[in-house]
Amino acid sequence: MSDHLNRRDFLIKSILASAGAVAGSMSIEERALLASSANAPNTQQLNDYVETLQTGKIGDLEISRLIIGGNLVAGYAHARDLIYGNTLFKNYFTDQKIMETLQTAEKTGINTVILNNLTRDMKPVNVLQRFWNEFGGKMHWIAQCNPQSTDIKTNIRMAIDNGASAAFIQGGIADGWVEHDRVDLIGDVVQFIQQNGLPAGVGSHSLQTPRAVESAGINPDFYMKTLHHHKYWSAQPDEVKGDFYATSQKSHDNMWCTNPQETIDFMKQINRPWIAYKVLAAGAIHPRDGFKFAYESGADFIVAGMFDFQVREDVAIAKNTLAGELNRERAWMG
Repeated sequence: MSDHLNRRDFLIKSILASAGAVAGSMSIEERALLASSANAPNTQQLNDYVETLQTGKIGDLEISRLIIGGNLVAGYAHARDLIYGNTLFKNYFTDQKIMETLQTAEKTGINTVILNNLTRDMKPVNVLQRFWNEFGGKMHWIAQCNPQSTDIKTNIRMAIDNGASAAFIQGGIADGWVEHDRVDLIGDVVQFIQQNGLPAGVGSHSLQTPRAVESAGINPDFYMKTLHHHKYWSAQPDEVKGDFYATSQKSHDNMWCTNPQETIDFMKQINRPWIAYKVLAAGAIHPRDGFKFAYESGADFIVAGMFDFQVREDVAIAKNTLAGELNRERAWMG
């Protein structure tokens, strides 16, 4: 029996031994494991549970409805005023830890990762190549690309040449182009990605970006758009008025969707797959709350940055949320 199954069996036995005393405080994953053991305590059904997750499609690419994000792996994340955050992430996520995290994600049903292909040392891409070549990983890579207005091709070509399954324009770049009336550059990038045989996406924090893309008649294969509610203590909706990249706006870390209801209403009209990101407001919202809000609000897929010890429970939460009753008005687009 593998070490993986030994650990899972140990966890199940531990849960069973203490179920009566701690049932009220169990995580969703623990409850799911307990239910699996009580109803059908055999290895095959346990494997079926941990290795499946609902999927959808962007073009011909089949991806899990929960995607693992790459900010933590790349060594940066939004952490409000914590000045040591990025140093901590870089030291924690060694190459080995990244590959262990990807392995755990793949075993639990996540088949897609979003990684930025523009870092000084190319660490995320290099480690992903090792994961594929040395560990037999099958993880799809959706590349967050950083084209420049003077050179839209080089960075995207880097992603294509290194095995990306899809690519999209990083949100800050697309938002900046829209703000400076260069939506034509977005069209050029989308066309270049599609000409190279990959699904092409447009990322944004600002709702003005997908609005401008649709108005210009550009046809991306998917959108990456932030979405989260404001029901958490560090949100400052009165400080941050209007759209995310409005010129007069005062930016506030941990608020990445300043107009969630407007976003929800707009995306109802869009017949393209929507990958929602920042659904936990950079760690301020619990996955049980953030995942449900995003799926019910119309997101077809969601992205969450995860430490290795968070992956299993996040998958269990996503799977149970999708299997439950969702108060969702937008049709599934992927």
